[in-house]
Amino acid sequence: MIAALIIFAALVVTGFVLWILDRPDTQDSKETALPGTVEADECCGMHITCEKDSLVSAMSTEIEYYDDEELDAYVGIGADEYSDEAIEEFRNVLLTLLPHDIAGWARSCSLRGITLPTPVREELILIVSEARAAKTAL
Repeated sequence: MIAALIIFAALVVTGFVLWILDRPDTQDSKETALPGTVEADECCGMHITCEKDSLVSAMSTEIEYYDDEELDAYVGIGADEYSDEAIEEFRNVLLTLLPHDIAGWARSCSLRGITLPTPVREELILIVSEARAAKTAL
């Protein structure tokens, strides 16, 4: 009986210590500042794309053009409001980009206030996820 009480007391003390060390208000600021984000050199593996490769990552706030100035005419248009011709225009730009420019292009469009058409956004996510899978397979 005494052995069971000693084991129980040890478990209670261990649980209390773990609770103190893992309280949300004592976590470092990296974890509490922006939920769901990680540092630029880390990847949690919980997303389709790593935060470093994220399409809308806030790593760069500089707008870069990828020979796509004509897309500025679509600022403020919703993802499902594009005509078939506009969707083809976006698709043409996407398919002519170099693989390492795709995430930067999407980030640049977002910074410019351009919402990608839904079909193009789905293709973009597929291309990025395939590139990420190929990178991790190596």
